[in-house]
Order: sequence, then structure tokens, then C-alpha cells
Amino acid sequence: MTGGAFAAVDLGASSGRVMVGRAGPDTLELSAVHRFPNEPVAVGGTLYWDVLALYRGVLAGLRAAGAVTSIGIDSWAVDYGLLDGTGALLGNPVHYRDARTDGIPQGVAGIVPDDRLYARTGLQKLPFNTLYQLVAAAGTPQLAAAERLLLMPDLIAYWLTGVAGAERTNASTTQLLDLRTGDWARSLMAELGIRPSLFPELCAPGDRIGPVRPGVLPHPADVLAVGSHDTASAVVGVPAGGPHFAYISCGTWSLVGVELDAPVLTEASRLANFTNEGGVDGTVRYLRNVMGLWPLQECMRAWGDPDITGLLRSAAAEPGRTAVADLDDPGFLPPGDMPARVVAAAGLPADATPARITRCILDSLALAHRRAVRRAQELSGRHVDAVHIVGGGARNDLLCRLTADACGLPVLAGPVEATALGNVLVQARAAGVVGGDLAAMRALVRQTQRIVRYQPGGNAAAWLAAERRVGV
Repeated sequence: MTGGAFAAVDLGASSGRVMVGRAGPDTLELSAVHRFPNEPVAVGGTLYWDVLALYRGVLAGLRAAGAVTSIGIDSWAVDYGLLDGTGALLGNPVHYRDARTDGIPQGVAGIVPDDRLYARTGLQKLPFNTLYQLVAAAGTPQLAAAERLLLMPDLIAYWLTGVAGAERTNASTTQLLDLRTGDWARSLMAELGIRPSLFPELCAPGDRIGPVRPGVLPHPADVLAVGSHDTASAVVGVPAGGPHFAYISCGTWSLVGVELDAPVLTEASRLANFTNEGGVDGTVRYLRNVMGLWPLQECMRAWGDPDITGLLRSAAAEPGRTAVADLDDPGFLPPGDMPARVVAAAGLPADATPARITRCILDSLALAHRRAVRRAQELSGRHVDAVHIVGGGARNDLLCRLTADACGLPVLAGPVEATALGNVLVQARAAGVVGGDLAAMRALVRQTQRIVRYQPGGNAAAWLAAERRVGV
């Protein structure tokens, strides 16, 4: 291997891992050094993240990684930890799937109408956005005692370095960042009773956060800001050869969209519930959150975690598009008896087999991908020639084939580790071992990573009929 070594800490909704990447002008390689579970905990009717267990896993991984040039941290969006005046954590962060925000968006709309909120922040209306979480937490002793709010990757970086900050790509998901100024929307916070003083100074991907504190790790290293929202890093790792592409960062969620130079703030965009999130190098991730593989993951948990390869093989043999559901229905958001919810929503027989339910979920997800890709083009004016699927969903051959078929576009699947690759590339560029803009970094991904191409099957009429049955 040639080039520098960089540690990518990637925290997902069900697991975390530490990867070591080696990068150079013609090199981009990854190795996993530690994986650890991320298991939420329900206490007293509230669902929490076990953030101290996550930090323990991060430390174990970084110690196993050995000497590296720098460390970058990415995670899911919107959730946060609260610190008191001494920097101590005031309790485990609440999970975005917790029910505390039920009804909160409607109340917020009575103070700040949805159209004004969208014009200011450009964010998709989702009940778990940080703004709604903070309004739901109003009046709690914990929030009253807080002096600082840190999003999840910023919290881990703070524990490593002692430096509190907020990286822009993740800050852009809070619904509290002003698109016009690029700074925190302090007047909006004041309208909603949220203290602006909770929010730290913003930084950008590639900025140095600080050195790891002495004694925390056996080797010195700097912690750098990367695209700390995992989708921002994943989009860096999309191996596109030009601007006319759609991406699907597919895992527990499917983030479906296009990359733009400026936000789309039209009323049509707001009503379609598309979001304008920050990307690396000042780009805009214009996308829509789709439920993703979460329903299948929950079904598999209910079925006792069967072998996924065999299940997908059986699902591929089932007739296609005979039963579909709107996976964006909020009824699929909470954990619980997912097979029964899918059966009821799709009109499947009560004794439907796991293979039949799986085929229904994947057909429905391909339909959701189709809708989002088409609407992204219509609303942004950006034509798409191909769809890139990155993340864990790139391993799912059936889903990739169905998505190509449904969209009527070639699907290029991979890399699976796009998030970690994007994380490493931003660090490597900051270190000067790779150069260039996003196009140059993506060229390196194309040169070094395995990509599988799926051609559409020409079933446009059948997919249109299925879409009409869903009725969205």
C-alpha cells in the first residue's frame, strides 16, 4: 500500500465500525478493524441511544487501528447530546424513533408556518428533525440545565479532543441552519423558545477540529471534520463520471436525490417533501428520505434473523408487483410487529410467507426509489442518465435489479463502503495525499472500487400500474 493511513469512524443506526483507509494518487483501500453493535435502550417509555457503549466501541476501534494521520467521524443525523457547564453529558441522547415528537410539527406550524420554515431552512418535514425534538424537550430539567448541544459525531469528536463544534453537513439536517446566511437560524430559534447559545461554532469538511487529548489513544492523531452526516460522506464516494446522476444511499434509510450547486426552495419542492442538505465542497444534497430497508430489517428480526441469501433467492422467485405498499407511510417508522403491518398495508393474505413479504417490501422500495428519482429530476431541472446505489443496499442484487427496472435507468451498484471511502477521501485531501475536487475524488473511486451495472428490463407499463395501485 502507498499513501497515508486514515481512520474513518462510521456510526450507523444498528452498528458502528472503525475502518482504516489508505489513499494516494492511485490508491484507495479500506480495511475494517473493529465493528460493534448500536443497540437502543428503552427506559421509562423513552427510547435512548447507548452513546457511552458507542464511544467505547470507537475507542476500541481506534486503538486497534494503530498509528494514523487523522481521524474522521460520521453518523446519522438529527440526534444530539446535551452537556452542562462542565462539559458533562446530561443523559443518553434520545433516539429519533422515540414518540416524543408526535404532534409537535403541527404545533410548530402554528408558530412558524411550514412555507416560511422551508424558505428559511430548505428542510424536508420529518417529525424527528432536531427542531421538533428540541420543541418536544422544552421545559425538561435536562434541557434547562444544558449549556451546549452537540450532534452525535460532534459529541464523539468532543470526547476525543475537548473541542466543541458543529460540522456543517450534519448541522444542515437540524432544520435550524439558515440557508441564506449559512449560519445558525438564531431568530427562528428564538421564535420557538430554543436558546441559540446551545449551538457551537460551525466548521466545514476538511477543517481540523483538534488533536486527540493525551492519554486517550496510544498514538497521537488529529481529528478532522469530514462530511459528518453519513450521507454527505457517502455522496463523496459515489463513483459518478459527470453531473447527470442520481444517488441512493441505501441502508436502514434510502436517501434518494441529486447533487446541486444551489438549493431548490419552490413551493412544489416543499409540497413534495424534498430536502436541501449540505454536501462537501458547498454542494447541496437535494433528496428525499425513503423508508429504505428498515421494514425488511424489522421483519427479519421478527422471523428470527433467517439467512438473507436464501430469503432473497426465494423472494426473487415470487411473482413481482402483485402486492405493494407505500413504505413512506409513517406507520412503518416505529419498531414492532413489522410483518403484520406490511401484510395489512399491502393486502397480503394473513399467512403470507417471509419470501412473499420480502418480495412485497423490495417491490415497494423500488417503487419508492422510482418516485423519488423522477421527482428529483422534475423539481430540480437536473436530468439523470444513471442511478448509483451505494451502501449496504448495493449488495442486494434483487433490489438493484428491481430499482433499475422501476426507474427505467441503468443502476450502478457500489461501493458498499461509500460512506467510509468518502470520509477517508476528505481526510486524505486535507493531508495533501490526494488532490482535486469532487470529480477527481470520484474518479479515484471508479478506478479502485468494484461497481456492478444493472440494465432496466423494459417493464415500464407494469411499474406504472403498480405505482397507481399504491396511489401516491
